[in-house]
Amino acid sequence: MTVLFAPNVADEAAALLTRLGVSPSAFTGGDRSVRSPITGEVIAKVHDVSPAAAAAAIDAAHAAFLAWRKVPAPRRGELVRLLGEELRAAKADLGMLVTLEAGKTLSEGLGEVQEMIDICDYAVGLSRQLFGLAIATERPEHRMMETWHPLGVVGVISAFNFPVAVWSWNAALALVCGDPVVWKPSEKTPLTALGVQAIFERAAARFGDAPAALSTVLIGGREVGEALVDHPRVPLVSATGSTAMGRAVGPKLAARFARSLLELGGNNAAIVTPSADLDLTLRAVAFAAMGTAGQRCTTLRRLFVHESVYDGFVGKLKSAYGSVRIGDPRDPDTLIGPLIDEAALNAMQRALDDARSAGGRIAGGESVKGPGQGHYVRPALVELASQAEVVRRETFAPILYVMPYADLDQAIALNNDVPQGLSSSIFTLNVREAERFLAGSDCGIANVNIGPSGAEIGGAFGGEKETGGGREAGSDSWKAYMRRATNTVNYGEALPLAQGVRFDI
Repeated sequence: MTVLFAPNVADEAAALLTRLGVSPSAFTGGDRSVRSPITGEVIAKVHDVSPAAAAAAIDAAHAAFLAWRKVPAPRRGELVRLLGEELRAAKADLGMLVTLEAGKTLSEGLGEVQEMIDICDYAVGLSRQLFGLAIATERPEHRMMETWHPLGVVGVISAFNFPVAVWSWNAALALVCGDPVVWKPSEKTPLTALGVQAIFERAAARFGDAPAALSTVLIGGREVGEALVDHPRVPLVSATGSTAMGRAVGPKLAARFARSLLELGGNNAAIVTPSADLDLTLRAVAFAAMGTAGQRCTTLRRLFVHESVYDGFVGKLKSAYGSVRIGDPRDPDTLIGPLIDEAALNAMQRALDDARSAGGRIAGGESVKGPGQGHYVRPALVELASQAEVVRRETFAPILYVMPYADLDQAIALNNDVPQGLSSSIFTLNVREAERFLAGSDCGIANVNIGPSGAEIGGAFGGEKETGGGREAGSDSWKAYMRRATNTVNYGEALPLAQGVRFDI
């Protein structure tokens, strides 16, 4: 591993934040330390908001909603267009800040900002397509239709691994739908949220007449998230994180009849069939399993390889695992950066211990020396005879469990035999196998000849079972951010009732 940068990341982060337009007072002198996973050093000290201040910010966002909902949707789209322009201008700096704070390679950091730009473009077009339906009515001289209206303040709770993209998936759609956004970023990645807020404020200034508090960032711990979840003026909370977090958030929202959009755990599988293009499969599996140091919700964690190609394919995969470049994510030659923190490293080692106890043969998984006190590991490939209990739970680390199978129906059943249901894929050149898999996978995402990651913003993103059932980004996901009304207009002089009911007075 080659380290090309000095271990001190704090100055680099401060320079980026300043260029993005964040006041130094926002990231110095606070009560919460922010560490870079690259070196483990403290790079900023941010200020937590109190629950009372969070409640006041939500009230201000509700006041913004009362004004913003009256703005025509295409005009709201203009603000999002300007946001996309500002993101383009800031892409290099914001992408590097993602790398410094989340530990993602620079290519992935820049890719995350590009995803923000893409969803802005999508939402701008959507601002002229918030269509309802004309509905056939049984009553003469009546017209029935559905219309869509802004919902209210949208709360966003995001995780460290996609520190800015998750906000944009929600915010771009919410804003064109007429909703302000109140954002609680992960405690591990608040600096990128401050950078995004500064970018948004520039877009709002160019827009000219946007109400204050259309976008708000609330930095803090669990109590701030609870204030967002409990506030009666937040009709929708989009929360990304662990299944345990979803179990806490979902019932609280349901108790006050608010909506939840949950993006929770993923324990994603791929099936390698005898007909697969094995060179393509090898490249796809390597990125899907090792990219982002295994810290994506769509990371490939389980691989079922047909017994007829198992030995040859797994041998090549082991070679790839042994040669992958690990190091400082700012280095353009690095493919795998650090784990987010020591807790992630410890969770990985516990999972590997459990895999050994289940009879697993492990290649990789050892710690690697990196810059400073960052936590770097070689990705682990674990061969198992069957899907042991350790495989059925998600470990947010670069561990790939590899198992042989004999029959496609068996492999599809194994794909489904976990509590999570986010993403899945099959590698095959047989159309029958592909279609059987697409019909049989119980995940929200099912792919053919690509890995389980790499979802584009044009398709709705999310999964089933313990993944939470939420959908973000494309398709008709915008409907989650609006309320639907059915309207009937009587333009005649009579008053016929539906279903033949009579009430003559």
